[in-house]
Order: sequence, then C-alpha cells, then structure tokens
Amino acid sequence: MDKAKRPFIKSKRSFRRRLPLIQSGDRIDYRNMSLISRFISEQGKILSRRVNRLTLKQQRLITIAIKQARILSLLPFLNNEKQFERIESTDRTASFRTKKNNRFTT
Repeated sequence: MDKAKRPFIKSKRSFRRRLPLIQSGDRIDYRNMSLISRFISEQGKILSRRVNRLTLKQQRLITIAIKQARILSLLPFLNNEKQFERIESTDRTASFRTKKNNRFTT
C-alpha cells in the first residue's frame, strides 16, 4: 500500500483526565469567592472555557457570577498591582527635582 493511499490512523495515546474544577455540590454564585477566584487570571481577566475545562453552561454561570461580583465591588475589574506600587525615582527625575529646588532657594 502506498503512503498516499494509506488511511489516516489515529494514535492511541493514553491521557489522564483532569478532575473537574466544579464539583456537583458547588454552587456557582457571586458570593462564592473561593470558587470564582480559580477562574480569573492574575490580571483580573476571565479565563476562557478551553483553559478552564468547563462546560458551556458552567462557563456562562461563572462569567455571570464574576460580573456580578465586580459590580458589587467584591472583585476588582482590573488587578494591576504595578499601578499601586511606588515607582523608584530614576536619576533623571531626581536630578530634575534638585535643579527645580535649587532654583527656588536662590
């Protein structure tokens, strides 16, 4: 049999199924912060369904719960920690400040 005419054979690799992130007893609710926080990235974005390994219905419920929690200020819209950190002043700005201060002292 030629290689071109050979039927496509799917490889039989064994794979380990991940346990579902949401058990049957878990309620998908905006108040359940421990559950909701698993589906948010470090930047505060909602992770995709492919990454979460959720069903379509579960992903919709998670998205609604996250949006409700954001509106009620239980979750931040953005999680930019760099915005709140104090940035060390560089030499350029430090020298500008000293020049400015010297101008007013004389």
